[in-house]
Amino acid sequence: MLELKSRSARENPMVRRALIPAFLGQRITYLLAGAMTAGVYYALLCLGLLVAKNAVPYLFLVVVSHFITVVLVYPAYRLVVFKVSGVGWLSGYLRFYAVGLSFLGLSVIGLPILVEFAGIPIMVAQGLIILMSPPLSYAIHRAWTFR
Repeated sequence: MLELKSRSARENPMVRRALIPAFLGQRITYLLAGAMTAGVYYALLCLGLLVAKNAVPYLFLVVVSHFITVVLVYPAYRLVVFKVSGVGWLSGYLRFYAVGLSFLGLSVIGLPILVEFAGIPIMVAQGLIILMSPPLSYAIHRAWTFR
């Protein structure tokens, strides 16, 4: 009698070799870096809002938080997500920041609409804007920033 054995992914090296690239692929690492970026940005913005207590306009805090976040996360995108070498750090950073400025512009325009007119809290409104950004951001970074 013929007996068929079922092998789990841990036992089957072919399945394991197929799963590793799927989990470690550029899109997955981009999503993880994006989650890290959103976390850093949210923490900085929240801290700024708590410390400033309405003494500073929230849009100023958005700009400052964005700038600090971009400085902190650029190395992760360059070295881990897109694995770029040979291109200068400064030119890469400037392209990275140029893409970031377009999304900062979306926040600077979208936040007052959502906060002032729709009455949505700042952090919730910013979260909604951020949720719309990753697909477009990935395409731009992949095609232009880290080419």
